[in-house]
Amino acid sequence: MKMLPLVLLAIAAPAFAKDKTPPPAPAPIVASVDGLPIGALPKQELPAKGCAAYLWTRGPSQALIAMAVADPATIRLTIDGKVQDFALSAQNGAGGYGFSHTTEYKGGDVTATLDMTVGADSNLASGARIGDATLRIDRPGKDTLVLAVGGLVGCA
Repeated sequence: MKMLPLVLLAIAAPAFAKDKTPPPAPAPIVASVDGLPIGALPKQELPAKGCAAYLWTRGPSQALIAMAVADPATIRLTIDGKVQDFALSAQNGAGGYGFSHTTEYKGGDVTATLDMTVGADSNLASGARIGDATLRIDRPGKDTLVLAVGGLVGCA
């Protein structure tokens, strides 16, 4: 009977051992897409409420470069290798799913203007298709960037 505590300890020991497996590394940020001064976004989640527009380049890489959220109205971009959120500063025209046809976002010295047409698609549940869109990024002292983009709207 004196061996019973040792047997129980041997059975329970793995439960007390620390997991030495390192956590997975976050996805690397791609600082430049197709040689442009804008980078790809890592995987993005659907917002807890409302809708988000996920926008991919129409260039060779077809990279996810922007995520616009309807509420609160922000856009997420990777500029100079850093993922940043920019707040709504102006909007014009109805676009659907909580978005305007043209939306301007600002933060620091960056102004991003998203012009998009959102269209319902019977093949999509809780979302829509963005067939026609442009993303313009203005920064003082730097070239203005205008990208043709397309994507999808997903809603929680």
